[in-house]
Amino acid sequence: MNDLPHSNGAIASREDCAARDLADPLRALRDEFVLPEGLVYLDGNSLGALPRRTAARVAEVATREWGEGLIRSWNSAGWIHLAGRIGDKIAPLIGAGPGEVSVGDSTSVNLYKALNAAVAMQKADAPQRRVILSERGNFPTDLYMAESVAAASGMKLQLVPAAADLLDQLTNDVAVLMLTHVDYRSGRVHRMAETTRTAQAAGALAIWDLAHSAGAVPVDLNGAGADFAVGCGYKYLNGGPGAPAFVWANARHTERMDREQMRQPLSGWLGHAAPFDFAPNYQPAAGIGRFVCGTPPVLAMAALECGVDVFALADRLGGMAALRQKSIALTTLFIDRVESLCEGQGLELVTPREPAERGSQVSFAHVEAFAVMQALIERGVIGDFRAGQPATDGAHADASLTVDLLRFGFTPLYTRFVDAWDAAAQLHDVLRSEAWRSDRFSQRSAVT
Repeated sequence: MNDLPHSNGAIASREDCAARDLADPLRALRDEFVLPEGLVYLDGNSLGALPRRTAARVAEVATREWGEGLIRSWNSAGWIHLAGRIGDKIAPLIGAGPGEVSVGDSTSVNLYKALNAAVAMQKADAPQRRVILSERGNFPTDLYMAESVAAASGMKLQLVPAAADLLDQLTNDVAVLMLTHVDYRSGRVHRMAETTRTAQAAGALAIWDLAHSAGAVPVDLNGAGADFAVGCGYKYLNGGPGAPAFVWANARHTERMDREQMRQPLSGWLGHAAPFDFAPNYQPAAGIGRFVCGTPPVLAMAALECGVDVFALADRLGGMAALRQKSIALTTLFIDRVESLCEGQGLELVTPREPAERGSQVSFAHVEAFAVMQALIERGVIGDFRAGQPATDGAHADASLTVDLLRFGFTPLYTRFVDAWDAAAQLHDVLRSEAWRSDRFSQRSAVT
């Protein structure tokens, strides 16, 4: 029966997993997604599964709204309001209020807008503050954007090697603290409210990237008093590859921007207060509307809205609290099962063991992580691989960043307990048999 010695006793066999799935109050949500038979999909933290309603909805937008309605659909189908409409649906998932979230552009572009807005405020209020502070292990696109903003604004990007050192670095020259709520490599969760309060007490503004938390981990931006936030639409929100991202700004900041006519740097046409006046000079729209830049990608927005709408169904079944409870149960089961089966096989848990400290993913380090993951994928267990970063010297060295990782995402909307059980069993077999040693598993494609 493959007993699980290290489990908490609630789930000790695959039969127990199947029973848990049958009793799961969220089980009907899995039927909202297209999931190929015989496949264990544990990569929703990179690309969410396809909602069943998406293909028909996108076809409807293309054939009826575009094909028949043509340009009239900007009004008749509400295309012009998509950024705010979908933003209002995302808002409850991240602790934001109505009219506070705008959808459009990419996470990188939205972060660029938010960083520039924060830097402009700090230059006006505390020009001696010249540092953007972040973690060395933050997601690369965030660091690249911060490099660009720092270079253009005469600031310095300062990186610290570990979360334990972060708050100690909030000196009187730090203007902005930029963090990802759930670390993309380890799955470690920052204490958003505590960290934000500490940053603000030190005179800095706090910007949060919610790419690996929105839709999987409860977030309360207003409760935390955060300053700005961004997030993507194609991971746990299931909006499709390259789905539009979102941006949020605390109302106290948008109100100030309204009063002082401050703007974010990408002052595009649809971020104008009256775009169809075709005025030659820019007048920013009120509130979060000033963070809109270009024309909404209507087909992509339609797909994203389908993904976000699944959460309305989840609300009737306990909402984010129930999703988080299931996420913790799934990741705990997987960790226990893998460590029970794979002891001595070269795996090292990188994700925090304490449930409150991890997001909805589990990462294990292994020296042959790439080949092991390719062997798993061939067997129908899809996770992903994250390469270690080059080692840095001296005080900035961070050994936890240099290891290669097997990363497994658990999307509580559709992941089952038997999926976690079966994935652990396949991982054990790949390692025990050394199947990963086959040359074909070492061949790397453009996307790893």
